[in-house]
Amino acid sequence: MASHGGIRHGVSRLTDHDIYLFREGRHFRLYEKLGAHVMDVDGEEGVLFAVWAPNARTVSVVGDFNGWNPETHCLASRSDSSGIWEGFVPGVGEGALYKFHIRSNVGGYEVAKADPFAFFGEAPANTASIVRGLDYGWSDGDWMRDRWRVNAAQAPMSVYEAHLGSWRRDENGYSLNYTELARDLPGYVRDLGFTHVEFLPVMEHPFFGSWGYQTTGYFSPSSRQGTPQQFMDLVNALHREGVGVILDWVPSHFPGDQHGLHFFDGTHLYEHEDPRTGFHPEWNSWIFNFGRYEVRSFLVSSALFWLDRYHVDGLRVDAVASMLYLDYSREDGQWVPNEYGGKENIDAIEFLRTLNVNVYREYPDVQTIAEESTAWPMVSRPAYLGGLGFGMKWNMGWMHDTLEYFTLDPVYRKFHHDKLTFNLWYAFTENFMLPLSHDEVVYGKGSLYGKMPGDDWQKRANLRLLYGYMFAMPGKKLLFMGAEIGQHGEWSHDGQVQWDLLESEGGRGLYRFLRDLNRVMRSEPGMYERDFEDGGFEWVDFHDSDSSIISFLRKDAHGGGAVLAVFNFTPVPRENYEVGVPEPGHWHELLNSDSEWYGGSGWGNYGGLDTRPVVSHGRPQSLCLHIPPLGMVLFRHED
Repeated sequence: MASHGGIRHGVSRLTDHDIYLFREGRHFRLYEKLGAHVMDVDGEEGVLFAVWAPNARTVSVVGDFNGWNPETHCLASRSDSSGIWEGFVPGVGEGALYKFHIRSNVGGYEVAKADPFAFFGEAPANTASIVRGLDYGWSDGDWMRDRWRVNAAQAPMSVYEAHLGSWRRDENGYSLNYTELARDLPGYVRDLGFTHVEFLPVMEHPFFGSWGYQTTGYFSPSSRQGTPQQFMDLVNALHREGVGVILDWVPSHFPGDQHGLHFFDGTHLYEHEDPRTGFHPEWNSWIFNFGRYEVRSFLVSSALFWLDRYHVDGLRVDAVASMLYLDYSREDGQWVPNEYGGKENIDAIEFLRTLNVNVYREYPDVQTIAEESTAWPMVSRPAYLGGLGFGMKWNMGWMHDTLEYFTLDPVYRKFHHDKLTFNLWYAFTENFMLPLSHDEVVYGKGSLYGKMPGDDWQKRANLRLLYGYMFAMPGKKLLFMGAEIGQHGEWSHDGQVQWDLLESEGGRGLYRFLRDLNRVMRSEPGMYERDFEDGGFEWVDFHDSDSSIISFLRKDAHGGGAVLAVFNFTPVPRENYEVGVPEPGHWHELLNSDSEWYGGSGWGNYGGLDTRPVVSHGRPQSLCLHIPPLGMVLFRHED
């Protein structure tokens, strides 16, 4: 074993098979091999450092243990032409600060880079990596054993989307750390009845205002709010409250910060060299070279890392459309066609399929969810059938049509009735999630409350109607933080949820309604079991545009257990409104968004109604309803 300058060479965690898989783009546990790992060599504890930099002339590890001197701990290049440099530094342990100092073979380039595989890093604006192990005493065994039930396509799913840095701040205006979030967030989400939380990217990012979408640390939770183990505390606490955890994950692009992945070894190692392919003009960021096998190994390893080491229950993959189209956000002449002359990014397609195949092979009890904003076919269909292999896809069309409709003054809604009904033409072409996300309450778009027409009472009634419509429609649900109490202001990452609204009757009423909506959704199989099947949905009437009323049935996996949903999108209450139903007898009113308990006017049906033998909507029995103003009513037949 060679030794030079306090560093030992010839120590490695990599086998020949590891190198083979890495170069083939099929090594998906690279975080176990590359980076910084505390270990014992011949009775001497230290850290084994390893980094991929194939175009480097020299690589050394610098840190607080050697005065950041690039001459004292030079790594050795492996002889297998893999481009990996390694070295064991005795006496270094957890908590040590370090970077890789790289002198390139190209153009005399010299730089100190953070470790792409670091498990922890300094809090920005500092940029050094920190040696850190990931040992943790998990106590979520019951959850992990049974989570397949919660994550199944046939299970109820409603997701509370949150930005951890601005969910709640302390009395001094600082973001809550992971430990404080573990104390406050799980019980809050459980009480509201959501099945999952989804966090905007927690991976390390230099600019807080990017909300995590400009990622530099693909294996490190942001140190702004604590350590890896403290983030594990948060996941563990959520699991113990019966709440799943989905992470936003960004394989589409990365920022050009000097310490990050960009121009890593003096070449465009992780990104394409040609800016027409490798630079994202809209986000001023760099696009991964999905055709480079080592980059595929890096990215899939990152995805599996969060599922493996952090017990995460799902990944929402950001900006999939930007990956699929070579001309995304580009004018003619600013992009390079694929080998067939088309605009499809063949390498990205193959990467996404590889990602999903391996996630579901390793963790069949989780979900991957695509934010894909176009009509790309079969996003949530298996790769072996020609799909991209995601478990679900955000339904952006539903979101745009729905919000466009709800922003209208009710007097004009009858002229736009199709905004409510058109989505059923394609609702089962994918496994859709219906999102009212952070993207709809930023950049001057205002809050959901602010989008609603009318006075304060009408705005809140419209919000209850909006949430009721979303939860009754086929598809899983996602709602951004603050919407549950009718936040008035647009979301700002420098602020927090307007918690004072919970002290108001309006805010408390909306909170109660959403809590009961979650409860009803989770207790009625007809509301969730067939979210992705056309047999679980049946129109009663979608023609009554003059009254702006729609009605439909949701049915369970056995074709029964029907829930009747009726909506009035105007402030005019409708008395004695006839609605056809499939079964005679008593129909119990499960939920009424106009209940005084929620801040409504109390217009309803006395808890339920008996059918009449009157033919309506092609059915032999009907209910004579009182439909509240700007209201939703849900009924279930009682045997």
